[in-house]
Amino acid sequence: MAPVFLFDIDGTLLDSGHAGQRAMEEALRLEFGIDEVACDISFAGRTDRGIVTDLLTGHGLRSTEEDFAKFRQRYFSLLPEYLNSNQGCVLPGVRELLDSLSGRLPDCSQESVGLLTGNFEQSGWMKVRHFKLEHHFSFGVFGDRHYHRDDMAREAADCLARQGLIDSDSVWIIGDTPADIQCARAIGANCLAVASGIYSRKELESSRPDALVDNFEDSGQILEILFG
Repeated sequence: MAPVFLFDIDGTLLDSGHAGQRAMEEALRLEFGIDEVACDISFAGRTDRGIVTDLLTGHGLRSTEEDFAKFRQRYFSLLPEYLNSNQGCVLPGVRELLDSLSGRLPDCSQESVGLLTGNFEQSGWMKVRHFKLEHHFSFGVFGDRHYHRDDMAREAADCLARQGLIDSDSVWIIGDTPADIQCARAIGANCLAVASGIYSRKELESSRPDALVDNFEDSGQILEILFG
């Protein structure tokens, strides 16, 4: 059975220059009159469903589907502007790793490389397209429906099972936060953690990933981990 690789986006593949967070804050201002975020909300490793729920309820607002729809429509309209104006980048070694990974997989297994990200589906694809990475990924599981990232991983496992691709020993979740490691554990998958986001190597080590690297610059090392 061919391996399956599921990549996080922010902090793993790219640094958007906080474009997503700033577009969210502006969407809150324009749609709900919140001029300044006045509650302590963690963004890293979270699903957008969870983040927006906490932003709304933390400011005394509802978190109905109607409110979510209004927020998302505004957020999606703002995000391209923030991606263009912020100083974002693809993280070191990412393009080379993705090219090398594609070269190691047979043509019939290219669908084994996907996204597992807390981003909303539309904004997640906006980000990878902005940085011209979208051609590496044939599918994705996103944070539109789930408050907890572990439930996203379970959705991914169900999706892979329906395609006959699931074997926990051959699934790798690749991300930069303890939440990525935890969600891998939720489905019995392997986890490659990369210290390219806001969490240090020491912080990631405490969550006991199967493998840990500082960045993706040594693609040979990464391929040895994933295929070795």
